[in-house]
Amino acid sequence: QLQASGGGLVQDGGSLRLSCAASGRTFSMSAMGWFRQAPGKEREFVAAITRAGVSTYYADSVKGRFTVSRDNAKNTLYLQTNSLKPEDTAVYYCARSVGYSPSISREGYDMWGQGTEVTVSS
Repeated sequence: QLQASGGGLVQDGGSLRLSCAASGRTFSMSAMGWFRQAPGKEREFVAAITRAGVSTYYADSVKGRFTVSRDNAKNTLYLQTNSLKPEDTAVYYCARSVGYSPSISREGYDMWGQGTEVTVSS
């Protein structure tokens, strides 16, 4: 089970740190990802990280502003979001990859958190 938290209302240029707590003992065995879904839009890839956290991947729209990380000892995935823009407004979801390597496709994930809402005001 995945439980996302940390969302909220922030002004343009602000920051938030999203967390995703995983239950069970297999967290460190899976690559993980973050996706987001804005109202009326498809769910889109944001960031992903390999099992040990050595490699990370980002959508072009967030590169340089967001940082994905993980603490396998705490079974927790993070997404540090900086320089937020109104277009970052969405529900953010964490997800577990079906394989050892992360994917930028939704089909590459088999477990999803409930989402945490981020609203950026202009």
